[in-house]
This record gives sequence, structure tokens and C-alpha cells, in this order.
Amino acid sequence: MCGICGMTRCGGPVEKETLRRMADRIVHRGPDDEGFYLGTGVGLGFRRLAIIDVTGGHQPLSNEDGSVWVAFNGEIYNYRSLRDELLRRGHRFRTDTDTEILVHLYEEESTDLVHRLRGMFAFAIWDESQRTLFLARDHFGIKPLYYTRTDDGIAFASEIKSLLAVPGVAARVKPESLWNYLTFQYVPDPDTMFEGIYKLPPAHRLTWREGDVRLERYWEAAFEPEDRPLPAFVEEVQEVLRDSVRVHMNSDVPRGAFLSSGVDSSTIVALLKELEQVKTFTVGFDGAGGMSEIEYARGTARLLGTEHRDVVVSADRYASVLPDLAFHQDEPVADPSAIALYFVAELASSEVAVVLSGEGADELFGGYTIYREPLSLRVFRFLPGEVRRGLGKWAHALPRGMKGRGFLLRGSRTLPDRFVGNANIFSESEKEAFVKFRPRDGFDGPKAVTGPLYDRFSEMDEVTQMQSIDIHTWLPGDILMKADKMTMANSLELRVPFLDRQVFEVARRIPASLRLLEGTTKYVLREAVRDILPEAVTRRKKLGFPVPTRRWLREELYGWAKERLSDSSTGLYFDREWLLARLEDHRSGRGDYARKLWTVLMFLLWHDVYISRKLTVQSAVRPRVQERRARLFGSEAGRRVELAVTRF
Repeated sequence: MCGICGMTRCGGPVEKETLRRMADRIVHRGPDDEGFYLGTGVGLGFRRLAIIDVTGGHQPLSNEDGSVWVAFNGEIYNYRSLRDELLRRGHRFRTDTDTEILVHLYEEESTDLVHRLRGMFAFAIWDESQRTLFLARDHFGIKPLYYTRTDDGIAFASEIKSLLAVPGVAARVKPESLWNYLTFQYVPDPDTMFEGIYKLPPAHRLTWREGDVRLERYWEAAFEPEDRPLPAFVEEVQEVLRDSVRVHMNSDVPRGAFLSSGVDSSTIVALLKELEQVKTFTVGFDGAGGMSEIEYARGTARLLGTEHRDVVVSADRYASVLPDLAFHQDEPVADPSAIALYFVAELASSEVAVVLSGEGADELFGGYTIYREPLSLRVFRFLPGEVRRGLGKWAHALPRGMKGRGFLLRGSRTLPDRFVGNANIFSESEKEAFVKFRPRDGFDGPKAVTGPLYDRFSEMDEVTQMQSIDIHTWLPGDILMKADKMTMANSLELRVPFLDRQVFEVARRIPASLRLLEGTTKYVLREAVRDILPEAVTRRKKLGFPVPTRRWLREELYGWAKERLSDSSTGLYFDREWLLARLEDHRSGRGDYARKLWTVLMFLLWHDVYISRKLTVQSAVRPRVQERRARLFGSEAGRRVELAVTRF
């Protein structure tokens, strides 16, 4: 796992000092090494977190004659079989890294090499003979990659902060992105919160040649259910998950796993435990109430026999890292569990360099409770559209909180109208009430994001449509973005065995009737792991590192929230009085506005770091990582890496 950056220029050379500034801003992604390649009108930069071939994996790396260069972030899990194939074809290798197969596979298959890769990746290949830059991102969007057009070329990087080191690249809020963020709690691909800076979407490749840019999708996650008996799917899921965990174990450094309370991470840990002793890590929070995530995880760890560590975080400690969170995420992602990931990654980083985690299981196997909604609303399908709309108008007139009102409101709307993904924070009418910073004419809002997806998957049943929406939006925009940024902030590589092409090939064929059999989410997955997990774990409700922001915004974090919402910069974008009134309603118990307030607060905090520059945060290698590096590579390697203090 690493950080990459680079740029091209049609009209002059790339300055090494610019590349160095870009690389310095992502030193946390790669504390073990750095490297640069400068050619005519091109430059590639690299920061390395050594995982495979620790001593020989220096980048950027080239083919035999130096005509093809690569900077690569990620892991290719089938690289050994690809390497053997390329050796038979006459290619010569200088290292034992997965990186080197990319330049040789590119020589054989050009940009179609992406179809041969099993893994997570974001990479840049420079083809000197064709004067072409080729960028690619993995199938699900596990690894991030950003780019921007410059006056005479293109710049790219693993993180946006790196692009902001390029002369002429400014930090400006894109109004359309803010509008969408307030709905989704993240900015959907391909936009970012920054004007003129874009994400390369998952399963896409980009080719730049002398100023011309070509962007295309090379793969799509699409369900094709098959009519087969339940036991056949259960057996296939068992086999493919065991294989995926096995290939995801490949590393030359210590590894472990995150362990929450649910079936997803517990499955990964149990399958790992079949192969080796496992270190597991969990985080909990003061004031979470009830049977907390950390207690469930401790119980699961005891049952599975892992070496377990956990940490309990207070509201004050949580608040203290929020500026770091805003800095490392690059753009606001208003998911409170992102900070939970930050703390559990910080804990794990002192002992291991690689962790496996359970992200992606819900989207592939049907794990979110909201996926049961079409089953509860099926009675409305038989009503004419005019009748459904009439019910909706009548339900709107009912008193808020009245039993059955929400059910009627949901049932009166079609799926594309009511479901834009796993999060739906502010309605369009709410945004109209308090947002001052408005999109430009012609902007279609959130439906412009989900509408084309509904069109593509219109023949699918409603449950499958919902999963497809989440796989293409929520999964890369929220789940995988926070997972990558919070682990890399702690120089920790995160791997996600559920998000493997071979696993998806099995999951995509499971009918919705079996994914949610008898109303049980992830039914096939739960049956597949019943023999390796205690029944209490397979049937447990999903928690997922819950953070008590609802209570904290009423108590411990109320003062901080009020002060931030009262700041003068808030008024540039929002109606401050409207927001302060919602905060008081939340504090008094007149309403639950935690998610809405948190979404706004995370934008404002991000704004303080990247736009108004009220906060200064540094890109640094953390002390726990330094200790780990000293143990792994010797005391000399454990010396503190030169810090690149990033001042915006």
C-alpha cells in the first residue's frame, strides 16, 4: 500500500520540486521509501509502505529498456500466476513485487491489462514510445485516485492534498458537490468537493496523450440471479470466501484483522484463524449505552481464540482528532464511524502493517435492513400511481410522529423517488430552506446521480436495484473512502476479502429471495458461515462501530457544535439561525437532528482546513508506526521520517 502522484506537461518539463511537494503531502501513505521518475514532459512520484518484497520494491519501476514506467498503489493477489505467465513469454524481472507485473503485462495487453487483475489498485503507467499516460482504478473503488486538468497537462494523486501542491491548482468549493453532499453525506463520483478536481470512478481507466483525455468504464458490477437451490449457493460462498481470505493474506509483514460485533468481520477472522493465529482490534466509545460493540467483539474474540486488543474513546478524545479527520479525508464524509476507524487503525498500527476487514459484505449479499423495505411495501405495487400519490398527500397532512404516517409516505413513492442510497440526509425542500450556496442553472440534483443507475438496472427486482445503487455510490463514496483514508492516516494497509471479483461472481447469481429469505438479511452468507461461527454471531444485528453522536451533540459536544455553527463562515453557505434552531431542538429532545447537524459540521470543519485555512494539520508518520517500523526493519528505519507540514 502506497501513495502515488504525478503530472504531464505539453509545454515544458515537470519540476522535481513540485513532485516532491506532492509526495511529501502523502508521507503517511508511505513512510518506508520514496521515489521519482522524470522524463520529457512527465513526472511520477511515489511514497512506499513496504508490504511485499520489502527490500526490493522501490518505485517508480520500469520494464527492461525503460520505455514503460509505473507508479502503483494496491495489491495484485494473482500476481504470481501472472508473473509465471510473463516469464514464459520471455519477460525478465528484477524484483519479486506485484508492481513489476504491471509494466510487463502492459507490454503484452496495453490498457486491457485491467481485465487480468485480481486485487485492489490505483496506478499510473507512462508509455514513453506512445507519449501516453494511463490511469486505472480497481473494480470496486477500494483504492482512491484523483486527477485534475492543468493549463498544459494533467495531474493525478492518491489524495487531493497532493494535487493542491501543484502550481495553479486552487481550493474552491463546488456548489453542486455541496448540494449532493448534503443528501448523500459524501460527494458522489466523479466529482469532489473541489471545483475542477475529480475522482477516477471505480472500474474506469483514463488515457492522456498530448492533451487529449479519454475516460471509459472497463467493467460493471451487475447481478444476474440464477434459479438454483439454496445449498448450492451456500457451498459456493463457503469455497470462494476461503479462497479470497487465503489470497488476501499474502504479505511479508505482520497482519491482523478488525473485529466488530457482526457476521462480516467475524467471518473474516474465523477464516483467518483456520490458517494462522490472528491479532484482532476493536474500538468502543464512552456513552454508547446498552451492550456495546466492544463487549460483543471481546466475546467473539474469546470464542475464536484471537489475540485481542481494544480501545475505548471519550467524547473529548474523539473531538480532538476531528481536524486530523478532515485533513486526511480530503473532502467531507459525514459518517461518524469514520472516526471509529481512525482509532481502531491507530491501535492496530502499533502491531501490524496489514489488516483484513469486512467491508462490502452488506452490499454484495444484502445486509442492510433497508433492503427489506420493498417486502414491507409490496402491497402498494398494486395501486395505480394516482392513488399512491393521493395517499402521499393525505399522509403529509397527518401529524408528525403519528403511527403509520412514515409507512404511507414511503409507500406512496416509487423506489427511485425514495431511495438514493444507504444515506439520505437532507430532503430537497430542507436544503431549499437553509442552503445559501446554490448550484448553477441546469443542475438536476441527486437524481442525476442515481437516475442513470436505475435506468441501467430497471429490469431487476427492487432489492437488487437498491443493492446496485449502493455498490455504485455508497460503497466507493462512503464505505471504502473512509476505510482507505483512516487506515492510511496511520500507515496501515486495509484489505477487504469480500470485495473480490471471484466473490462477486458468486454473490451476483444469488436471487433476492435467498439473499433476504424470511426477512433475514444476508441469509446465504449467514448459512455459509454457520459451521465456523457461533450461532449468536451469525444472527446478531449489525452495529458497525456505533458512535454516540446523538448523545454527544446534546451534551459533551454541544458547546463545540454551537460555537462552530455560530462562526461567520457558516453564513457564507447556510442560514445560521436555521441550523442553531435545529441544534437547540436536538438538545432539548424536540427532535433528533444528529445526522443532519453532523453532516453540516463535517463540511464546516473541512472548510476550516482546506478553504478558510483556519486550521493547520500536518501529514506525519505517527509514533506508533515509527515503533512498528523499528521492530520490522531495525532501529535505523524507525527514525522519524522528515515531516511535510502541510499549511493551507
